[in-house]
Amino acid sequence: MDAPVLCAVAGGVATLTLNRPDKRNALNTALLAGLDRHVAELEARDDVRVIVVRGAGPAFCAGMDLDELLARHAAAADPEADVTAVLARIERARHPTLAVVHGDAFAGGCELALHCDLRIAAETARLAMPLARLGIVVPWVLGRKLVEVVGAAHAREILLVGRPLDAARALAIGLVHRVVPAAGIEAATAELAATLAGNAPLAVRAMKATVLRAAADRDGIAHDDLDELARRARASADAEEGIRAMLAKRRPSFRGE
Repeated sequence: MDAPVLCAVAGGVATLTLNRPDKRNALNTALLAGLDRHVAELEARDDVRVIVVRGAGPAFCAGMDLDELLARHAAAADPEADVTAVLARIERARHPTLAVVHGDAFAGGCELALHCDLRIAAETARLAMPLARLGIVVPWVLGRKLVEVVGAAHAREILLVGRPLDAARALAIGLVHRVVPAAGIEAATAELAATLAGNAPLAVRAMKATVLRAAADRDGIAHDDLDELARRARASADAEEGIRAMLAKRRPSFRGE
């Protein structure tokens, strides 16, 4: 059985590849554990200067694995607990991180890209947070990250409408840093990764830490009431209906309960 996350290091560049192409690299327990383990191991390596995160197959990452999400819903388990922990580790990694969004980055896949320091996208890529179509709520820490990156106005559009944004629109609102032709994304990724790897590592780590510290006041914002709203939405009949409808590729019938 192939590993859910592949790791390769060359020339100071560590490449982590989400390796569930048949599932559009959907985030399940095994893939998240693999990401967490590899990032932790790379933290200790001084021969690594940058971490590139990419997906195998046509998609970057389609978000949470819906079969596993439905099972967690039935068990009344928190579906995002391991997601938020892994994304926090990626955000705090001492090495700069680069997401290569060559294809769709939806929901948790979009958040994975957001938690990397830089994002490069192919012209054909789409990014979306279609959680309203599933009847679930983005966790506080992930919603906060979206607002931090694109601002409140654009976050409202992304979350409330839920439709995919093409790469040009994503670039215009700051969701990604660079857009290149699909045929040129490998070369553009290699060039940017080499630039990052060639910069002074102590300076890069200090500046990354500075940016994280500058945003640290966000951690003092009370959000227990928002967590409760999100919990109620996740446990609702609408959430189960939304997930089942997505799996069945049909239109959901929400009842507000």
